[in-house]
Amino acid sequence: MGAAPRTGPEPVDTPDELTPAWLTGALTGALRTHALRASGLDATVSDVWHSAVGTGQMSSCYRLALQYSTGQGPASMIAKLPSPDPQVREGGATTYATEVRFYRDIAQTVAVRAPECYCAVASDDGKSFVLLLEDMAPAEQGDQIAGCSAVEARDAVVNLAGLHGPRWCDESLRAIEGLAPFGAEAAEGMGFGFGMMVEPFIERYGTPEDDAEVLRAFAPRVAPWMLGRPDCFGLVHGDYRLDNLLFATSAGGPPCTAVDWQLVAIGLPARDVGYFIGTGLKAEERAVNERGLVAAYHDALVGYGVHGYSFEQCWDDYRYGLFQGPLIIVLGAMYATRTDRGDEMFAAMTERCCAAIRETDALTLL
Repeated sequence: MGAAPRTGPEPVDTPDELTPAWLTGALTGALRTHALRASGLDATVSDVWHSAVGTGQMSSCYRLALQYSTGQGPASMIAKLPSPDPQVREGGATTYATEVRFYRDIAQTVAVRAPECYCAVASDDGKSFVLLLEDMAPAEQGDQIAGCSAVEARDAVVNLAGLHGPRWCDESLRAIEGLAPFGAEAAEGMGFGFGMMVEPFIERYGTPEDDAEVLRAFAPRVAPWMLGRPDCFGLVHGDYRLDNLLFATSAGGPPCTAVDWQLVAIGLPARDVGYFIGTGLKAEERAVNERGLVAAYHDALVGYGVHGYSFEQCWDDYRYGLFQGPLIIVLGAMYATRTDRGDEMFAAMTERCCAAIRETDALTLL
């Protein structure tokens, strides 16, 4: 997949290059959001300060504080830039371009809550990009290790329906560069990678035998699973989990908002649902609430005009979609930079999703 065509300012690589002049051009250029255009923004940025936020492995994020000499604009925003590591940037070019495309071409066509985007540009090779995004403070990031409550989970799955429902089985999605469903060759490659990594993963994390059996059983079925159920398709986030969600706090903020759109693709929508529920709730909490959560998601889909898709089919697809968990967990853990928190997170996610697969008898669907 090539880079998203550049129709705004030249992208930069470091926060120091986000100068007042660069930001003025970006915020008054062709890629301003509808909200800013409607306000008639014609502002000149006079000063900017930046501070790092988050610990992204594929990219870097900074909070910008801005002052204006003329006009008005956001007092703060989040700037997302490429990783300072050249090797990571090389490998991340495709995902950088994907996220730029989401904010530039797709976000306004769906109803999922995501940050407002003020600027989205990428270089021709995709290795440099800049996203200027709405600062969602005081919302707080979810915690994948701690898990979430059933109330938070319901908010998250209803928000997810806002991604899936508006473009459910929309054939025009196939015309967006880089969003084609996985083909046989790519699926085989993912299956090969999973098969190579599953035993090292089990050894590294000391995976209990009952969970290890689930991972081993899935390994030879990865490619067929990825290619399965092609008739029901839509946009999938690909990594819809608590660390990529922001939630309102007692201090305010919007309801659940999704970030990190680097893996957006076309696929079975319920893969997102299975991945989120299967990894985000502790096993006992999930077992009590999962049918109600899938029902809430299904009701929201109907509200977006999705018809001919019964709850029974949705539930069956949810069970099938649970295998998004092992796929992302094993490949993510074994290819990403290893950290103490990452180890704890991957272990917790494995325990939860494998329990969900066993308890819903999902292996019988493969």
